[in-house]
Amino acid sequence: MRFNFIKQLSILTLVFFQSLSLFAVKDSIGVNDSVKKGWNFGVLPAISFDTDLGFQYGGLVNAYYFGDGSRYPKYNHSLYFEISRTTKGSGINRFFYDSDRLIKNCRFSIDASYLNDQAFNFYGFNGIQANYNKDFIDTKNIDYKTRMFYAYNRNLLRIEPVIQKNIYKKIKLVAGFGIYNYDISNVNVDKLNKGKSESNKLPDSAGLFQKYKEWGIIKPNNANGGWFNHLILGLAYDSRDNETNPTKGIRDEVLVGLAPTFLGNNSSSAKITAIHRQYLTLIKRKLTFCYRILWQSNKGDMPWYADQLVLKSYPLGAYSEGVGGAKTVRGILRYRLVGRDFAFGNFEFRYLFTKITVIKQNFQIGLNWFYDAGIVTKFIPIDYSKVSTADYATYFANKKSDNLHQSVGMGLRFIMNQNFIVAFEYGHALKNYDGTSGFYINLNYLF
Repeated sequence: MRFNFIKQLSILTLVFFQSLSLFAVKDSIGVNDSVKKGWNFGVLPAISFDTDLGFQYGGLVNAYYFGDGSRYPKYNHSLYFEISRTTKGSGINRFFYDSDRLIKNCRFSIDASYLNDQAFNFYGFNGIQANYNKDFIDTKNIDYKTRMFYAYNRNLLRIEPVIQKNIYKKIKLVAGFGIYNYDISNVNVDKLNKGKSESNKLPDSAGLFQKYKEWGIIKPNNANGGWFNHLILGLAYDSRDNETNPTKGIRDEVLVGLAPTFLGNNSSSAKITAIHRQYLTLIKRKLTFCYRILWQSNKGDMPWYADQLVLKSYPLGAYSEGVGGAKTVRGILRYRLVGRDFAFGNFEFRYLFTKITVIKQNFQIGLNWFYDAGIVTKFIPIDYSKVSTADYATYFANKKSDNLHQSVGMGLRFIMNQNFIVAFEYGHALKNYDGTSGFYINLNYLF
């Protein structure tokens, strides 16, 4: 069980009173905006508690350099640092850099991360074809197995540089390289039980990931992870008025990820991703309707741990994978949908109000209401020959196609200098097979 009250309170306090600027001027742009010069910093803590993962501590810093302020709210350089740990061994170690001034006529970004997750979510393959039973993780239910039934241990090393270059008007060429190394194993129950009372310890019971290995659905040659190194090539069209907080325009992308064996992969595979985003102004500077639709197809002999990886030209967070959770379909179980091909959409109204200046920083508060949906459009082929009749009835549904997985919800935004955005969101799943709800604290708008 997670307790985020301290974290929420700290975020609100720091956003308004501990975000500092080294340089600022009195000129104004837009409505009561102060032009920002030089460096500007956003600082947030990471404080929470989880019964199984332990106490989380750490924080993040996002530094923006606006130069002489002539391009504000555009920045010349952005540097993002995040380090957090839990007392049981999970953690995020991330550096992200973004600039359109480092390389002439190009935008360059690089993500370098090492992510430790003692309880990475795993609900099986193919959406509705994989049954979800909340009783298995409910300690008070007669069918309880373990709170870690839908989880495995994962360590991920990721290095991903990407370049975008204008080639014709608003059309950009996207080129990059993704280096991913996955280290995967069963949940370390002994480690998570350390220091717990007997009544609160996790039972040493096989989770769904272990069962998938025993049934041969996850093959022994890549059950423990491996490399997924891929070239990223694509085209993008961008007519948005503002990248971080757009109110009008379109951002379209078609990306291809090529992962041949000569890049160090155990097998050859590829990804094709198409993304359409559109922003429509309903009330100028106040109300915007926007939506995002994404479709992805995985080709070739794709390793199971890379099926859920979503191709991107620009990451907005530490995680960009799976359908379900804070970055895709808010409110349903994180990474609930894993398939060979999948699609999801986000549709939301964004309302901005209460524009104020605090300690020379420009702040806005915003609300958003959303409807999200996702679906597996092509199943991963599964051999059920090693699955008993009883296990098949328990863990699988005899479905030939997926159902639509839907959620609704709303969120709150605190926006500093039109770039640093703290987001609180709550999503509610519309079907029980997708869980119940999710509450998230993140940076930026979803898209």
